[in-house]
Amino acid sequence: MTSSVIPTLRYADARAMIDWLCSVLGFERRAVHEADDGTILHAELVHGAGMVMVGEARDDDFGACQAPPSGGDARVTQSPYVVVTDIDRLYEAVKAAGATVVMDLADKDYGSREFSCRDPEGHLWNFGTYDPWRTGV
Repeated sequence: MTSSVIPTLRYADARAMIDWLCSVLGFERRAVHEADDGTILHAELVHGAGMVMVGEARDDDFGACQAPPSGGDARVTQSPYVVVTDIDRLYEAVKAAGATVVMDLADKDYGSREFSCRDPEGHLWNFGTYDPWRTGV
């Protein structure tokens, strides 16, 4: 099964963030499309059956609607949740990579083990063992 909802993220330095998302969070490059000047126009990164689409922040029609967070502690209006199996390993990798953990790793009363962090450009990410596709709830 694949997801029909795919978050999109804009970054000031999309190339560096693609490297970070893949090396630290475990995403894999599915497609990366560059402009003639080397900026990232569009990238598709997969994690299991999920995907995020990433692009360089730029002044275009979509850029007028979506931009990177304005600061490392900026409130955001949405954030991806990624289902992972080895949450403890990922948590240690995120901390080692210098990401800002905003909600520490914890066991939840609904059976999940979760944490939330900000990537180097301030986007909020949530990770947990809770998989709503498998619970049927």
